[in-house]
Amino acid sequence: MTVDGYILPLPAENVEAYRAMAQCAGQIWIEHGALSYRECLGDDLSSEWSGDSFPKAVNASANEKVIFAFIEFESREHRDAVNAKVYEDPRLEECGDMEDPPFDFKRMAYGGFQVLVNLKK
Repeated sequence: MTVDGYILPLPAENVEAYRAMAQCAGQIWIEHGALSYRECLGDDLSSEWSGDSFPKAVNASANEKVIFAFIEFESREHRDAVNAKVYEDPRLEECGDMEDPPFDFKRMAYGGFQVLVNLKK
């Protein structure tokens, strides 16, 4: 299994706009074969066990929330095929104004990951 994951700072006033954009885009990813699509809004981001935090990692200000999101795929090849279909899908443009998005793309951290441990109940 492969996961695309990312974190980003989001101005608090843009949460609902981001939710709408993510809901729209997520449906497209699922329709093209992603196994799951999750967008999570941070609500407990302080830790005594870590020397760093999600807010620090994306340089979030006091009026910003942090989004942690991931999309699951069968394999890297599956991810590449699904993502190619998604990025060619014209409906993606209907999900939001990428000229004026609700967050700053330059402050988003992204990566593709191979699942190391996958436990489920």
